[in-house]
Amino acid sequence: MDTTQSVVERSAIRKVAVRLVPFVALMFFINYLDRTAISFAGPNGMNTDLGLSAAQFGFASGVFFIGYILLEVPSNLALHKFGARRWLARIMVSWGIVSLLFTWVANVEQLYILRFILGVAEAGFFPGAILFLSLWVPSRHRSKILALFYLAQPLTTVIGAPLAALLIQQHGLFGLEGWRVMYFGVAIPAILIGIIAWFYLADSPAKAKWLTPDEKTWLTGALEKEKNETAAGNKHASVRTVFGNGRVWMLSFIYFGFIYGLYALGFFLPTIISGFEGLYGAKFDVFQKGLITAIPYLPAAVALYFWSKDATKRGVKTWHIALPALIGGLSIPLALFAGSPAATIAVITVTAMSIFAALPNFWTVPTRFLTGAAAAAGIALINTVGNLAGFSAGYITGWLKDWTGGYTVPMFAVGGFMLLSAILMVLLARKGTADSATSPVTAETPAESAAAHS
Repeated sequence: MDTTQSVVERSAIRKVAVRLVPFVALMFFINYLDRTAISFAGPNGMNTDLGLSAAQFGFASGVFFIGYILLEVPSNLALHKFGARRWLARIMVSWGIVSLLFTWVANVEQLYILRFILGVAEAGFFPGAILFLSLWVPSRHRSKILALFYLAQPLTTVIGAPLAALLIQQHGLFGLEGWRVMYFGVAIPAILIGIIAWFYLADSPAKAKWLTPDEKTWLTGALEKEKNETAAGNKHASVRTVFGNGRVWMLSFIYFGFIYGLYALGFFLPTIISGFEGLYGAKFDVFQKGLITAIPYLPAAVALYFWSKDATKRGVKTWHIALPALIGGLSIPLALFAGSPAATIAVITVTAMSIFAALPNFWTVPTRFLTGAAAAAGIALINTVGNLAGFSAGYITGWLKDWTGGYTVPMFAVGGFMLLSAILMVLLARKGTADSATSPVTAETPAESAAAHS
């Protein structure tokens, strides 16, 4: 690569990282905050006001994913057809309006219905954002770009938990309970940013006004070359064949384990912290609980950044995904035996670091062997199966807690699913190695090679 091309490449990637990724990450930040707002509302008045048991709270948390799953693949195919700018903006405004309605929820039945509709409204956003970003940068830069995007998720809790606590403390504002004020406060930004997204985003590098002609030419050429090479190695890849593709299903189940751990912690960590008073005699006010909830996620953001930076430098390896799953699966049950609030949060922090370190690297794998409509369908399918864990984690954790009277069995379940992800990733890599001699797909790294063989 000559010096001039290197300069253009660096400049183009830098502009994408600065001009595009932060805005899409902001959309993801608001998305995750609206989705998990129930975790802050539950132990801070909503469960009492609506008379929810742990199982009912878990079901309300998880039923979101039923609506989400039903329209996930169709929504991503619509994004491929109509363009990311229009479709992502539409999704965001839709979920913002639905989120606003939680302000006036009156009973458990309405809560279930609204959570389901919220899932329908949000369907397609996350895989759409992954697909959108993959259309802007070649694969060798994708781990870095996805890591910057994924930082929004742990930072949602770092910033969002104290923010939610502050909103909840505004009890009586507009004549509303604090948890209702919180729902109102987190819904409005979704509507506003969704409207801005319609005008701010561009569907492709060729349409970006902030790129120079040379940068547009380099990005478009590099992406087109990569697309053609991938298509040549996957001549029969289509929307239909994606659903019978073993590698896609294997990745789906790997993702399931990570998401089970992510949402089991996300939905129930505030409730676990509220239980510290009964377990350890440690009493915290609403804002302190918000700060404690945020603690695991700041180190998780740091781990995500540096682990993905290493993956960018070395190329994504199998162990960039499997090792965090192993550490997370072994660590989370230890929280049950920590013996103090500080030790419990420390162990949960290790688990959070493990989950977030792996996820951006995971998503580089399917984007290496799927293109076009097949990529839209494949990414959506992986996310759909993974998000079954969102429903399962909420409902099963709540049900097991009610059944056993504690979090021992639920936490071992989290560990088990994450260990399963580690095992499946290793098996996928071994299968890739065994098939490499005959596979038509070229992959640059062990993890990508594993993903590229069915």
